[in-house]
Amino acid sequence: MKALVAVKRVVDYNVKVRVKADGSDVDIANVKMSMNPFDEIAVEEAVRLKEAGKVSEIVVVSLGVKQCEETLRTALAMGADRAVHVETDAELQPLAVAKLLKAVADKEQPSLAILGKQAIDDDANQTGQMLAALLGWGQGTFASKVELNAETATVTREVDGGLETVKLALPAVITSDLRLNEPRYVKLPNIMAAKKKPLDKLTPADLGVDIAPRLKTLKVAEPAKRSAGIKVANAAELVAKLKNEAKVL
Repeated sequence: MKALVAVKRVVDYNVKVRVKADGSDVDIANVKMSMNPFDEIAVEEAVRLKEAGKVSEIVVVSLGVKQCEETLRTALAMGADRAVHVETDAELQPLAVAKLLKAVADKEQPSLAILGKQAIDDDANQTGQMLAALLGWGQGTFASKVELNAETATVTREVDGGLETVKLALPAVITSDLRLNEPRYVKLPNIMAAKKKPLDKLTPADLGVDIAPRLKTLKVAEPAKRSAGIKVANAAELVAKLKNEAKVL
Protein backbone atom coordinates (compact mmCIF):
# COMPACT_ATOMS: atom_id res chain seq x y z
CA MET A 1 0.00 0.00 0.00
CA LYS A 2 1.33 3.39 -1.00
CA ALA A 3 0.75 6.56 1.05
CA LEU A 4 0.97 10.05 -0.43
CA VAL A 5 1.74 12.80 2.10
CA ALA A 6 1.60 16.52 1.29
CA VAL A 7 3.92 18.92 3.12
CA LYS A 8 4.06 22.71 3.01
CA ARG A 9 6.89 25.14 3.72
CA VAL A 10 5.64 27.87 6.07
CA VAL A 11 7.00 30.49 8.44
CA ASP A 12 8.19 28.71 11.59
CA TYR A 13 5.55 28.72 14.32
CA ASN A 14 7.97 30.39 16.77
CA VAL A 15 8.44 33.44 14.53
CA LYS A 16 6.44 36.61 15.10
CA VAL A 17 5.03 37.45 11.68
CA ARG A 18 5.21 41.06 10.52
CA VAL A 19 3.19 42.77 7.81
CA LYS A 20 4.94 44.53 4.93
CA ALA A 21 4.89 48.32 5.04
CA ASP A 22 2.62 48.52 1.99
CA GLY A 23 0.13 46.05 3.50
CA SER A 24 0.37 43.73 0.50
CA ASP A 25 1.48 40.60 2.38
CA VAL A 26 3.48 39.35 5.35
CA ASP A 27 7.25 39.82 5.32
CA ILE A 28 9.12 36.51 5.01
CA ALA A 29 12.52 37.95 4.06
CA ASN A 30 15.26 36.47 6.29
CA VAL A 31 12.60 34.64 8.33
CA LYS A 32 13.04 31.06 9.53
CA MET A 33 10.90 28.64 7.53
CA SER A 34 9.95 25.07 8.43
CA MET A 35 7.48 22.29 7.70
CA ASN A 36 3.88 23.06 8.58
CA PRO A 37 3.31 21.41 12.02
CA PHE A 38 0.13 19.60 10.93
CA ASP A 39 1.99 18.21 7.89
CA GLU A 40 4.78 17.02 10.16
CA ILE A 41 2.16 15.05 12.09
CA ALA A 42 0.90 13.62 8.78
CA VAL A 43 4.41 12.43 7.85
CA GLU A 44 4.87 10.89 11.30
CA GLU A 45 1.59 9.00 11.00
CA ALA A 46 2.56 7.63 7.59
CA VAL A 47 5.93 6.50 8.98
CA ARG A 48 4.22 4.79 11.94
CA LEU A 49 1.84 2.99 9.57
CA LYS A 50 4.84 1.83 7.55
CA GLU A 51 6.62 0.63 10.69
CA ALA A 52 3.47 -1.32 11.60
CA GLY A 53 3.54 -3.03 8.22
CA LYS A 54 0.37 -1.32 6.97
CA VAL A 55 2.09 0.89 4.36
CA SER A 56 4.84 -0.24 2.01
CA GLU A 57 5.93 3.08 0.49
CA ILE A 58 5.65 6.74 1.49
CA VAL A 59 5.81 9.45 -1.17
CA VAL A 60 5.95 13.05 0.07
CA VAL A 61 5.01 15.96 -2.18
CA SER A 62 5.49 19.69 -1.81
CA LEU A 63 4.36 22.52 -4.05
CA GLY A 64 6.11 25.85 -4.35
CA VAL A 65 9.48 27.55 -4.56
CA LYS A 66 12.86 25.84 -4.88
CA GLN A 67 13.44 26.01 -1.11
CA CYS A 68 10.63 23.48 -0.63
CA GLU A 69 13.33 20.89 -1.31
CA GLU A 70 14.56 21.49 2.26
CA THR A 71 11.11 20.65 3.61
CA LEU A 72 10.98 17.49 1.51
CA ARG A 73 14.42 16.43 2.74
CA THR A 74 13.18 16.80 6.31
CA ALA A 75 10.24 14.51 5.50
CA LEU A 76 12.63 12.02 3.89
CA ALA A 77 14.78 12.11 7.03
CA MET A 78 11.71 11.31 9.10
CA GLY A 79 11.23 8.11 7.12
CA ALA A 80 9.56 8.86 3.77
CA ASP A 81 10.90 6.89 0.78
CA ARG A 82 10.58 9.28 -2.16
CA ALA A 83 9.78 12.93 -2.75
CA VAL A 84 8.04 14.88 -5.50
CA HIS A 85 8.54 18.63 -5.83
CA VAL A 86 6.14 20.58 -8.04
CA GLU A 87 8.18 23.75 -8.44
CA THR A 88 6.54 27.12 -9.04
CA ASP A 89 7.02 30.69 -7.85
CA ALA A 90 3.33 31.49 -8.34
CA GLU A 91 0.91 32.02 -5.47
CA LEU A 92 -0.88 28.74 -4.76
CA GLN A 93 -4.38 28.92 -3.34
CA PRO A 94 -6.18 25.86 -1.86
CA LEU A 95 -8.04 24.89 -5.05
CA ALA A 96 -4.85 25.02 -7.12
CA VAL A 97 -3.04 22.97 -4.47
CA ALA A 98 -5.82 20.37 -4.49
CA LYS A 99 -5.73 20.15 -8.28
CA LEU A 100 -1.95 19.68 -8.29
CA LEU A 101 -2.18 17.02 -5.58
CA LYS A 102 -4.89 15.23 -7.57
CA ALA A 103 -2.61 15.20 -10.61
CA VAL A 104 0.22 13.75 -8.51
CA ALA A 105 -2.17 11.19 -6.99
CA ASP A 106 -3.36 10.16 -10.47
CA LYS A 107 0.28 9.64 -11.39
CA GLU A 108 1.32 7.79 -8.20
CA GLN A 109 -1.92 5.84 -7.56
CA PRO A 110 -1.70 5.78 -3.74
CA SER A 111 -4.20 3.97 -1.52
CA LEU A 112 -4.04 6.71 1.08
CA ALA A 113 -3.44 10.47 1.02
CA ILE A 114 -2.54 12.13 4.33
CA LEU A 115 -2.44 15.90 4.76
CA GLY A 116 -2.28 18.30 7.66
CA LYS A 117 -5.75 19.62 8.49
CA GLN A 118 -4.59 23.16 7.71
CA ALA A 119 -1.50 25.29 7.15
CA ILE A 120 -0.55 27.76 9.87
CA ASP A 121 0.07 30.57 7.38
CA ASP A 122 -3.33 30.90 5.67
CA ASP A 123 -5.37 28.69 8.06
CA ALA A 124 -7.61 27.81 5.10
CA ASN A 125 -8.49 24.23 6.15
CA GLN A 126 -9.74 23.51 2.61
CA THR A 127 -7.17 21.49 0.67
CA GLY A 128 -7.86 18.04 2.12
CA GLN A 129 -11.60 18.34 1.58
CA MET A 130 -11.16 19.69 -1.96
CA LEU A 131 -8.72 16.91 -2.81
CA ALA A 132 -11.17 14.24 -1.63
CA ALA A 133 -13.92 15.80 -3.76
CA LEU A 134 -11.72 16.01 -6.87
CA LEU A 135 -10.57 12.40 -6.48
CA GLY A 136 -14.01 11.11 -5.51
CA TRP A 137 -12.53 9.48 -2.38
CA GLY A 138 -13.91 9.27 1.13
CA GLN A 139 -12.44 11.64 3.70
CA GLY A 140 -11.63 11.52 7.39
CA THR A 141 -10.75 15.03 8.55
CA PHE A 142 -9.29 16.23 11.89
CA ALA A 143 -8.02 12.72 12.68
CA SER A 144 -6.85 11.99 16.21
CA LYS A 145 -6.53 8.22 15.60
CA VAL A 146 -6.12 6.11 12.46
CA GLU A 147 -6.51 2.34 12.13
CA LEU A 148 -5.72 0.85 8.75
CA ASN A 149 -6.28 -2.51 7.09
CA ALA A 150 -6.13 -3.77 3.51
CA GLU A 151 -9.45 -2.32 2.39
CA THR A 152 -10.61 0.26 4.95
CA ALA A 153 -9.41 2.99 7.28
CA THR A 154 -11.12 3.71 10.61
CA VAL A 155 -10.62 7.32 11.64
CA THR A 156 -11.44 8.87 15.00
CA ARG A 157 -11.98 12.55 14.30
CA GLU A 158 -12.33 15.55 16.56
CA VAL A 159 -15.67 17.37 16.33
CA ASP A 160 -17.24 20.16 18.39
CA GLY A 161 -19.16 17.74 20.59
CA GLY A 162 -16.28 15.33 21.24
CA LEU A 163 -15.11 12.47 19.00
CA GLU A 164 -16.66 10.85 15.94
CA THR A 165 -15.49 7.56 14.38
CA VAL A 166 -15.87 6.99 10.64
CA LYS A 167 -14.97 4.01 8.48
CA LEU A 168 -13.64 4.77 5.00
CA ALA A 169 -13.21 2.51 2.01
CA LEU A 170 -9.76 2.87 0.50
CA PRO A 171 -8.50 4.86 -1.31
CA ALA A 172 -9.22 7.75 1.06
CA VAL A 173 -8.01 11.16 2.20
CA ILE A 174 -7.12 11.76 5.87
CA THR A 175 -6.21 15.09 7.45
CA SER A 176 -4.27 15.11 10.71
CA ASP A 177 -5.14 16.96 13.91
CA LEU A 178 -2.76 17.86 16.74
CA ARG A 179 -3.54 14.86 18.95
CA LEU A 180 -2.90 12.23 16.26
CA ASN A 181 0.73 11.78 17.32
CA GLU A 182 3.93 13.53 18.39
CA PRO A 183 6.47 13.75 15.55
CA ARG A 184 9.86 12.18 16.16
CA TYR A 185 13.13 14.04 16.52
CA VAL A 186 15.15 13.68 13.33
CA LYS A 187 18.68 12.39 13.96
CA LEU A 188 21.76 13.48 12.02
CA PRO A 189 22.39 10.07 10.33
CA ASN A 190 18.83 10.14 8.98
CA ILE A 191 19.36 13.68 7.67
CA MET A 192 22.50 12.55 5.84
CA ALA A 193 20.75 9.45 4.45
CA ALA A 194 17.84 11.60 3.22
CA LYS A 195 20.19 13.42 0.81
CA LYS A 196 20.53 10.20 -1.21
CA LYS A 197 16.81 9.47 -1.48
CA PRO A 198 15.13 10.23 -4.84
CA LEU A 199 13.47 13.62 -5.32
CA ASP A 200 11.58 14.11 -8.60
CA LYS A 201 10.98 17.55 -10.11
CA LEU A 202 7.78 18.57 -11.87
CA THR A 203 6.02 21.80 -12.81
CA PRO A 204 2.30 22.66 -12.94
CA ALA A 205 2.60 22.61 -16.74
CA ASP A 206 3.93 19.04 -16.62
CA LEU A 207 0.78 18.06 -14.74
CA GLY A 208 -1.53 20.09 -16.98
CA VAL A 209 -2.97 22.11 -14.09
CA ASP A 210 -4.16 25.73 -14.22
CA ILE A 211 -2.98 27.40 -11.01
CA ALA A 212 -4.31 30.91 -11.72
CA PRO A 213 -5.52 32.50 -8.45
CA ARG A 214 -9.30 32.79 -7.98
CA LEU A 215 -9.01 35.23 -5.09
CA LYS A 216 -7.16 38.54 -4.78
CA THR A 217 -5.74 39.78 -1.49
CA LEU A 218 -6.71 43.41 -1.11
CA LYS A 219 -4.91 44.20 2.14
CA VAL A 220 -3.06 42.53 4.99
CA ALA A 221 -3.10 44.20 8.42
CA GLU A 222 -2.02 43.34 11.94
CA PRO A 223 -4.74 42.84 14.59
CA ALA A 224 -5.78 45.99 16.41
CA LYS A 225 -3.93 46.49 19.68
CA ARG A 226 -5.96 45.83 22.80
CA SER A 227 -6.49 48.66 25.24
CA ALA A 228 -5.18 48.28 28.78
CA GLY A 229 -7.46 46.76 31.40
CA ILE A 230 -8.62 48.46 34.60
CA LYS A 231 -9.12 47.36 38.19
CA VAL A 232 -12.47 47.63 39.93
CA ALA A 233 -13.03 47.96 43.65
CA ASN A 234 -15.80 45.39 43.98
CA ALA A 235 -18.30 43.16 42.17
CA ALA A 236 -20.95 45.87 42.08
CA GLU A 237 -18.65 48.22 40.19
CA LEU A 238 -17.74 45.42 37.77
CA VAL A 239 -21.39 44.71 37.02
CA ALA A 240 -22.08 48.43 36.54
CA LYS A 241 -19.23 48.80 34.02
CA LEU A 242 -20.24 45.66 32.12
CA LYS A 243 -23.81 46.98 31.92
CA ASN A 244 -23.29 50.67 31.28
CA GLU A 245 -19.91 50.89 29.46
CA ALA A 246 -19.27 47.53 27.83
CA LYS A 247 -23.03 46.97 27.37
CA VAL A 248 -22.66 43.19 27.52
CA LEU A 249 -25.28 42.72 30.24
